[in-house]
Amino acid sequence: MGINYIDKTGAYKRLKDAFPDLIEEQVSLAQYSSFGVGGPADLFARVRTVDQLSSLLKTVSELEIPFAVIGLGTNLLVADKGYRGLVIQNIIKGLEVSGSQITIASGEDYMTLVNAATEAGLTGMEFAAGIWGAVGGAVVGNAGAYGSEICDVMVKAEIANRQGVIRTEKTAYFEFAYRSSILKKTKEILVSATVKLKSGNKVSIAARVKEILQIRSEKHPRIPNSAGSFFKNILDSTQPYGKLPAGKLLDEVGAKELSYGGARVYEKHANILINSGTATAQDIRKLADILKERTLEKHGITLEEEVVSLGDFE
Repeated sequence: MGINYIDKTGAYKRLKDAFPDLIEEQVSLAQYSSFGVGGPADLFARVRTVDQLSSLLKTVSELEIPFAVIGLGTNLLVADKGYRGLVIQNIIKGLEVSGSQITIASGEDYMTLVNAATEAGLTGMEFAAGIWGAVGGAVVGNAGAYGSEICDVMVKAEIANRQGVIRTEKTAYFEFAYRSSILKKTKEILVSATVKLKSGNKVSIAARVKEILQIRSEKHPRIPNSAGSFFKNILDSTQPYGKLPAGKLLDEVGAKELSYGGARVYEKHANILINSGTATAQDIRKLADILKERTLEKHGITLEEEVVSLGDFE
């Protein structure tokens, strides 16, 4: 399916003419998702600078081309049909430490922020050790663990609206909640985030980071062709850290014994779905639906997905 076939309005061609060195056609998205599944994007661009992002967004908006922004793809399930429009991969880099504050670009790995804080002797980011993904996704989804989240330390962030206009907002704007922020609703794009930490003992900070990495490697191993926890935990003030683990509920419905097509549940963690090597995106989607149905039947709880779906699954 080539660009001439689907570009009925000529908008794709005009975008490609405007950014000849940036826009690619019919790029498989499987390589940009940790599940290793998914069809092609009509158009694809890897954005490396803020100016590039702003200019591209402005033109895409004017041409009325649908678009989606992805990061490292560690929390992403792409439909087998791919995506009709432009997929922008944000790989903007940059980090600056200034006193107790660190400003980091949205395309950086979340672990880069943890390492920078540790090296600077700043405490407050240890909780994020071992969490997969880019800073952009971490802020959009308010990533956290062990009772702490990015919203606890972020003081401001730069964002771009859908027309490419960039502005700075303080933390209150983001309306952070468990695994959520206003960016999920507005679809604005994170450009950079600034966190404020506290001075600490570098050796103690490094030891805590190492400890958390060890715990995560045992409880949430980094498995190929997976996206980590598929479902959100359930808010429950009676539970440790105020959340009932979705994995516990899934264990109780026999999740670890389930598979569908080439997709299966990880035998050591009921909230981790795996592409065994032959799975389609639809296999993973169907398996997730089965798990949700079983949990609702047994516990009366509807699990919410932590993994983001991209494209048409119907």
